[in-house]
Amino acid sequence: MLTREFETYLDRPGTTPIVTLPQIQQRLRETEQETGVKSALVYMVFGPEKLGANAVLVCPIQESGSVTEGNRRSQQPLCDRSPDDRLEIIVVTGSSQPIHLQIPAAKRQQVLALATELRAEVTNPYKTRKTSYLPSAQQLYNLLIAPIQPTLRSQGIENLVFVPDAGLRSLPFAALHDGQKFLIEQYSLALIPSFSLSQPRYVNLKRARILGMGASEFRDLTPLPLVPIELASITSKLGASSVFLNENFTLNNLKAQRNRQNFEIVHLATHAEFKTGSPDNSYIELWYTRLRLPQMHQLKWNDPSVELLVLSACRTALGDEQAELGFAGLGVQAGVRSALASLWNANDKGTLGLMVVFYQYLQQAPIRAEALRQAQIALLKGQVRVEEGKLRIFENTVAVLPPKLTETPAINFAHPYYWAAFVLIGNPW
Repeated sequence: MLTREFETYLDRPGTTPIVTLPQIQQRLRETEQETGVKSALVYMVFGPEKLGANAVLVCPIQESGSVTEGNRRSQQPLCDRSPDDRLEIIVVTGSSQPIHLQIPAAKRQQVLALATELRAEVTNPYKTRKTSYLPSAQQLYNLLIAPIQPTLRSQGIENLVFVPDAGLRSLPFAALHDGQKFLIEQYSLALIPSFSLSQPRYVNLKRARILGMGASEFRDLTPLPLVPIELASITSKLGASSVFLNENFTLNNLKAQRNRQNFEIVHLATHAEFKTGSPDNSYIELWYTRLRLPQMHQLKWNDPSVELLVLSACRTALGDEQAELGFAGLGVQAGVRSALASLWNANDKGTLGLMVVFYQYLQQAPIRAEALRQAQIALLKGQVRVEEGKLRIFENTVAVLPPKLTETPAINFAHPYYWAAFVLIGNPW
């Protein structure tokens, strides 16, 4: 079961109450009324072919509240993995019965090979002037999205919340392509480890207070010279925001500032790594020290509550199951409602532009996932670009780059390398 899998990895007691299907649908209806946005929960789980139609509920079964299937799972090793396991997709909406599909053409080995191929193409900075990602992006779209498109369109779905199986949690869903458009041009997107662990609900962030902290200099890591500009840019137009840089970016100061004021958003512009193996291997870089993933809950992010944690320069070991668990479980471990993080080290200038636009749209968009979508589309459409040493957004000069970067040639951020890395984890609303 997905919930227990994350609890085991994050060393949390297996006591999370399992949300039932009626409860999930009720929450989807409530958020639609509050936001005007129709959302669908999309489970993607691999299961053995021989189980037929019943297999769709094998792994996420307790999310649906079925005691019978839960007992059955405990008696048989139904989640034993095989390269020939077929993909099961369950679409849950607030207005109709769940749609269960088994995709015969989508076997585990094939899908994960395509995912690896797509990640290799979109993360290569030397291929940003090519479209070599399209074959795998289109094949994955045909396997993962096309089968459920009739349901999504008939119900007017605008937001997709993915609950993916191992190997798919670090897939850049935004870069999937139908031959004409990217998936991000059709839907806003989010990833959750499980509905039970995330307990998503709508919270208005249009007037949110931001605590911005970060580092531009590091002892053993690559400098991030645009961090001061990033922190200044995202907080300059928002009231009740505070910024702390380099030597002021310490664990003690992070705790002190949160105790001093309730910040709904915490933005950390620094290196972060989600690595294979123990959760202790994953960390967020502070000023000459590291905040390990297991330490996150000690910060009591839910007291007072942090709605959104933003990590603007992080990466995970793409395709590695344990690293994926840490990345997808970031919000759970931190105790925040949602987290915005990147799957790979995206271009720092593109990241700066995306973050500035994200915060602009966060004050306008009905949900936080839509704010991210609009920011990604701004890069995709060329509305964010670097020209003559300046970062331009919507024809306005937002930032003059530091002297060391002024010789940077003009950059077009349309390639998925620049924008598809960014994922909203947890509450999309």
